[in-house]
Amino acid sequence: MYPYGYYQGYLPQPSGHFTPEYQQIDQYDSDRQPPQLERRVTALERQNQDQSREITRLNRQLTNLSDQVRMLNRTVDRHTRRLNRLNQRLRAVENRLNIPFTPLDGEF
Repeated sequence: MYPYGYYQGYLPQPSGHFTPEYQQIDQYDSDRQPPQLERRVTALERQNQDQSREITRLNRQLTNLSDQVRMLNRTVDRHTRRLNRLNQRLRAVENRLNIPFTPLDGEF
């Protein structure tokens, strides 16, 4: 027998009609993977898509949290400046009224 398939002289001659029940699927088709590999590739692709969606969701959440932190930092800065101005006014009033300044918790 010819090692790479049928020898041309031994091939059955095609008849006039096509019968699909005699057609066989080549198990070693280079375009087709074994079924377990196809399932594994499909599962990995699905997992990759799920992870991509999760990363996108987490990035949006991180951006929102970042914006909130930025707004809170601005608020803290604004309140710190206001507190410093109030302390300066208080010292000015204490100086006018000759009230001695004695810091309790710390000096501003």
